[in-house]
Amino acid sequence: MQHLEHERLVFLALGESDADDGESTHLDTCAHCGTELTALRQVAGLGVETQGLGDLPDPPEHIWQGIAAEIRAAEAVPSLTEARRQQAAEDATTEPATTEPATTEPATTGPATTGPATTGPATTGPATIGKATIGQRPGGSAGGLSGPGVAGGPGAGGRSRARRRAGWSRWAASAVTAVAAAAIGVVGTVSVLRPDEPAPTPTPAVLASAPLAAFGSTPKSAQGDARVLQSGQLHLHVANLPRVPGYYEVWLINPTNMEMFSIGTLGGDSDALLPLPPNVDLKSYSVVDVSAEQYDNNTRHSGDSLLRGTLTG
Repeated sequence: MQHLEHERLVFLALGESDADDGESTHLDTCAHCGTELTALRQVAGLGVETQGLGDLPDPPEHIWQGIAAEIRAAEAVPSLTEARRQQAAEDATTEPATTEPATTEPATTGPATTGPATTGPATTGPATIGKATIGQRPGGSAGGLSGPGVAGGPGAGGRSRARRRAGWSRWAASAVTAVAAAAIGVVGTVSVLRPDEPAPTPTPAVLASAPLAAFGSTPKSAQGDARVLQSGQLHLHVANLPRVPGYYEVWLINPTNMEMFSIGTLGGDSDALLPLPPNVDLKSYSVVDVSAEQYDNNTRHSGDSLLRGTLTG
């Protein structure tokens, strides 16, 4: 099955164009495209709702103090070069250069000695260093230098890597802690107000309300409610509206003479907050109507009402 292009779904979510019959059929049967379109419509709705969002408050002072403390802790960790120098000094003091008498097998550069080996400069005389001999690995096989007392041997290499990993782990832990503190500070500034900031504005009182029911041939599962707020806005909540090729428009109707006027359109979200005209007579224009409209440049009601309800209160 070939899915709809992402750009096409974006245009449909923004209401910039209508889905043709083939696209509508695909959206009804394809869960992937349907889910993506729903998510895009939610994002578009959030964008509309947050257009009036002002600047966020500055982070509290203790957040920046915590970030600075974590950065100073990270700077106090020794650098990689210093850690290597310290590790090399520890190896020199804790690991002796000799572990047992040298072997008596002849070496390639001269006769072997029977005394203890040293770690001084190489010569053409004794050819042993610690337990290993030049040209002879412990165990009799030919090769280079090896053994616990030789730099780069299995004991020193493993301990060196372990110490380097430990140093980097301490540095990484401090860096991650600093980043986490910064993230917590940003989130905290959004959810926590400063003590000197005013309290949030209380929810406006409801002056009138109306349950909205399916109208005409609209499926009975469609429903909603409308509330007139003291702030001069109409809060509308809808659910299970049928899919339409155009858009949804909200009207106030005078049931006596059927005069009406539009107060706005619904986006992709199930909730909308629409401004009411000043001094609107809600006793006369008491019917709230949600209609399905086409993109035909016709500002009049289409005659296709989906939900209706009468305001009381």
